[in-house]
Amino acid sequence: MTTLLHRTLCLGESLVDLICERPVAGFAEADAFIPHFGGATANVAVSAARHGGSVGLAGAVGADAWGGWLRERLALEGVDLRWLRTLREVPTPLACVVLSADGEPTFTIYGEAFAAAMTALGDDVEVAVAEFDALFFASNTLAGPVEREVTERAHREALRLGRPVMIDANLRLGRWPSRAAAAAALRPFVPNALLLRMNRLEAEVLTGFADPEPAARALLDQGAQAVVVTLGAEGALLAGEQELRVPGVPSRARSTVGAGDAFTGVLIAALTRAGYDPASLVEALPLAVEEGARATERWGAVAPRSLELPGR
Repeated sequence: MTTLLHRTLCLGESLVDLICERPVAGFAEADAFIPHFGGATANVAVSAARHGGSVGLAGAVGADAWGGWLRERLALEGVDLRWLRTLREVPTPLACVVLSADGEPTFTIYGEAFAAAMTALGDDVEVAVAEFDALFFASNTLAGPVEREVTERAHREALRLGRPVMIDANLRLGRWPSRAAAAAALRPFVPNALLLRMNRLEAEVLTGFADPEPAARALLDQGAQAVVVTLGAEGALLAGEQELRVPGVPSRARSTVGAGDAFTGVLIAALTRAGYDPASLVEALPLAVEEGARATERWGAVAPRSLELPGR
């Protein structure tokens, strides 16, 4: 019997995280920044690929040393890069990151490659969606008008073709004029979502419920098929046809950068391997909690592999 290989297209950003690897009160105290692989969607793609999911990344990097480094890393992980553009007119974006004593990050992002990437995808975004069996994106692709328009087109095409859609809320509230604006941008995508993943705060922003369980039920009532809410040290819950609550895994946390991305990648991999059967989330959720906890023990979202940095 032949096993059908399913593939998921991840639409979003890849960039270089420059992280100060010690807790500081702010950027003025940072004395050194160490490069790490980054970008929420790229992190999810790598995590999914490492857990056996067949995934591609649609976005862009610059035609510079850092862009080459990111492409090499993604290729090493087995991510399909046919829809990752290389742009000569803009540099690869960099994110300077400082962390508080409890591991919470503050980002300053340099570069506009993501908006340019969405422009570069242009009329091809529907072709890209059609080449894959499902679509994944996060709210970062909704924060600007260009990105939002392309994401809306990708979403419409996925639904037209009957492709499952998986969404990570990932609300970077500093990118939005208000919480209400962020929620208003994401809510239209809740109906028909096979998976909607968020943390406790994002669930409250979207629904008004501080308790994650009624928040998840409210999102199911709005049309999501499966809702996963991460609860920090308390673990995570799954709501939908399958119900599950997984306790947290002890960790010696130093940074929360990308922990949610590592978590989401495990779920995307499980769904992709299972032909997008939501029942696969029951088995995947404990591993996702474990991966999220382990991610907090390192400075960057993705555990490093042997790959030299540009200029070395």
